[in-house]
Amino acid sequence: MRSRYTAFVRERADYLLATWHASTRPATLDFEPGVKWLGLDVRSHSARDADHAEVEFVARQRGKSGAALRLHERSRFVRESDRSLNRWFYVDGDLR
Repeated sequence: MRSRYTAFVRERADYLLATWHASTRPATLDFEPGVKWLGLDVRSHSARDADHAEVEFVARQRGKSGAALRLHERSRFVRESDRSLNRWFYVDGDLR
């Protein structure tokens, strides 16, 4: 989760798409101009089983209008094996 937050801060669409599960991955990502990310608070994380996990987080940002916003989400991740590597992929999330 922290690496995906950092990718949003740095506007690294390539990393975000590479860590997004193929079943829900968008074709492209656009970043809102003028957004300043202010911080990430990981509230909780839990393993559902060996290959499924959830992370609840709050990410804070300031839009180009100056208004502060909070993104509060419970995200779902799945682990898949590719040769000898085990990688976690973001699947989707529910806004809180």
